[in-house]
Amino acid sequence: MTVGDYTQLADTEIQFDAPQPEQNRWRSLLKASSEIPLWAVRDAEPAKGHYPVLIYAPSDSSVSWENADLCEYLASNGYVILASPSMGVSTRDMTDDLDGINAQARDISFLVTYAKTLPDTDLSQVAVVSWSWGGASSLSASARDPRIDALASMDGSMRYYPGLVKMAGDVNPERVTIPLLFFTAEDANFLEDRDKYYDGPAAYIVGPNVLNAWVHGDLLTVNMLGMAHPEFSSMFQRRESAQRFAENQVADYGRDDANTSHAWVALYTLNFLNAYLKHDPSAKAFLERTPAENGVPKHFMGITFRPAQKVSPPKVR
Repeated sequence: MTVGDYTQLADTEIQFDAPQPEQNRWRSLLKASSEIPLWAVRDAEPAKGHYPVLIYAPSDSSVSWENADLCEYLASNGYVILASPSMGVSTRDMTDDLDGINAQARDISFLVTYAKTLPDTDLSQVAVVSWSWGGASSLSASARDPRIDALASMDGSMRYYPGLVKMAGDVNPERVTIPLLFFTAEDANFLEDRDKYYDGPAAYIVGPNVLNAWVHGDLLTVNMLGMAHPEFSSMFQRRESAQRFAENQVADYGRDDANTSHAWVALYTLNFLNAYLKHDPSAKAFLERTPAENGVPKHFMGITFRPAQKVSPPKVR
């Protein structure tokens, strides 16, 4: 598979039997990278066995393959990965509201159900990996779908729009008991120390901070010191012009640094999933070590871990 092969998938994301290449803006955005090969092999014979299921939830209005490099990497380490485009209730583009979040959350659960039809899936272990807008949708899906056992979110929107989480009514981070891996961009704590995010409608931004409320599930927060928000997506990295990269650039971290950071995000995501879905002791040990002990270059990341609080049984009177 090449970048161009993935790009062609957007031709048919509305109707499988009616390609619309003229409406596929990704063809021009990734034209310079179209011949770059990735790892996946089209029509390869599946490995034998049954593997945990990962659902990838993409960013606002984005394509299902925006993080193809990450998904291929996780698949190569023994996971079945499914993803669908980020769409609104009745429109191709996502609507930036609660209806949009709920639509993507339903798509996530649909994909978990669809995974039952595949011969190589183990539905006893399911996680959702997300970026940006997909973060709030994955949180909503996990609150309503008990089949989801873990979340990994790259700078997810539930951190920035707690008001939308609050508006959902049935999504309560303080009651969640599954583990969460959360990557932040730039400053790890600037939101957790404030009452609200700095941008957006008041109803969207005012609400309890999701990470602060995540007390009954393990929480691993990884602050990527040199990553701007778009750099969590491999395809967004490829589409960035020199000018757009400069507009988003953090301090003096260059494009090679962004690529290196993305690779460490992938490795930490894999070890988190291996630790909590496959119960791999070596992966658990990896997460318990400091970044320096794992070989992470200086000034690339900082990590905090907060174990789940024990829930006390009700007192008998």
